[in-house]
Amino acid sequence: MAAQPATTITTAPPTSRLRARGHHISWWDPEDVAAWKASGAKIARRNLIWSILTEHIGFSVWSIWSVMVLFMPQNAYHIDAAGKFFLVAMPTLVGAVLRLPYSVAVTHFGGRNWTIVSALLLLIPLIATWYFMMRPGTSFTTYMVVAALAGFGGGNFASSMTNINAFYPQRLKGWALGLNAGGGNIGVPVIQLVGLLVIATAGARRPELVCVIYLVLVVVTASGAALYMDNLEHQKSNIGVMRRVMQFSDSWVISFLYIGTFGSFIGYSFAFGQVLQINFLTTPHTTAAAAALHSAQIAFLGPLLGSLSRPVGGLLADRIGGAKITMWCFVAMALATGMLVAAGTRGDAHPGKISSGVMAAYVVGFIALFLISGIGNGSVYKMIPVVFARKSLNLDGVSSADAAKWSQSMSGALIGVAGAIGALGGVGINVVLRASYAGAAKSATTAFWVFLVFYLVCLAVTWAVFVRPTPAKKVQGVV
Repeated sequence: MAAQPATTITTAPPTSRLRARGHHISWWDPEDVAAWKASGAKIARRNLIWSILTEHIGFSVWSIWSVMVLFMPQNAYHIDAAGKFFLVAMPTLVGAVLRLPYSVAVTHFGGRNWTIVSALLLLIPLIATWYFMMRPGTSFTTYMVVAALAGFGGGNFASSMTNINAFYPQRLKGWALGLNAGGGNIGVPVIQLVGLLVIATAGARRPELVCVIYLVLVVVTASGAALYMDNLEHQKSNIGVMRRVMQFSDSWVISFLYIGTFGSFIGYSFAFGQVLQINFLTTPHTTAAAAALHSAQIAFLGPLLGSLSRPVGGLLADRIGGAKITMWCFVAMALATGMLVAAGTRGDAHPGKISSGVMAAYVVGFIALFLISGIGNGSVYKMIPVVFARKSLNLDGVSSADAAKWSQSMSGALIGVAGAIGALGGVGINVVLRASYAGAAKSATTAFWVFLVFYLVCLAVTWAVFVRPTPAKKVQGVV
């Protein structure tokens, strides 16, 4: 996330002058209370609203292939279940990689300018998806390339968070960034709801309607960003700080834990509908169209609840401690995954005859994973400022004000890096599921065992590094 921009004057000019200067603000000090009350709050709120909307559309496009695979019966597209998991993994991988350059792009091109560009870039995957979804039988390699283009939407989160971080004072950053992140995450269940609406009204052979709806929304949000957002002068690139922050071992540990929480959220968001569809197809007397509809009716619930539970994780972490909440989240995620293991094992014993009880266990287990991973997303991010506030106490020859600035700079950089690394967990989930379905059992049970072991490792790491009582932690109030 970007460092606070330098301030050239301390009194905010009238909003009318800002418009006349072409959406460019050469002053900005959100900590100046008088300027904030005069016009700063209104300006920041306007930029936040359009940032949320563009990031929301970005998340939707990022996850569009979790919907498209529901429109791809194997007899028409000749792509099996294992191949479809690769299709939904590709955008996750590209989006994770793009998060770092996107966060830097804001500081080079300006928040308004880059928001417009990053929104318009979403037209590319939407048009490509529309074109090739209308041509069943296209090569699998081509579909993989088209799916990779959807990764543009994954980068939007980093640039949006970096931009809004610069607009708000320290006392309001948590609220503003929480709204920004939550509004973006909800883009995942919303596009799945759009897919459900299309399947329910037009049938499972009209995927282009989803693309058309989002093409219109992209144009609307890009236009809104052009009209109502602003560029801030003196925003600085934090790429050097990103390099420095990763010299701390705690940074790598927190990034690893974020793979377990956010990686699970985004990975299951992309895979849940596909897993449901595969299971519905094994139930007696269920057609491909019916399986797609049943899957779409349920799949959006998980990402929606996971998005809504994220602020709850932050609130609980404020009261109890981020490390403790994160540890208990991994306990709960291991239990939920154990339910999936049990359901998968029972289903494997009767291949082709998935019972209603097994289906119910699948749904409950996945919904629990979404809810808990959302809570964990909030609690892991809460750990970051606590860790660097503790480290700032050990800085030699530094004033308390400079120590606070150092802690804030390190925390902001790690939030960006952890977000990028954490998204890679979504790739891992879909790759493991793909390998599991490609195995002899043709089921997800092996993947569930892998996830269970991974959550137990995350649990052990959280306890050993951040929760286990030590004399130093007791003195500093960390545990």
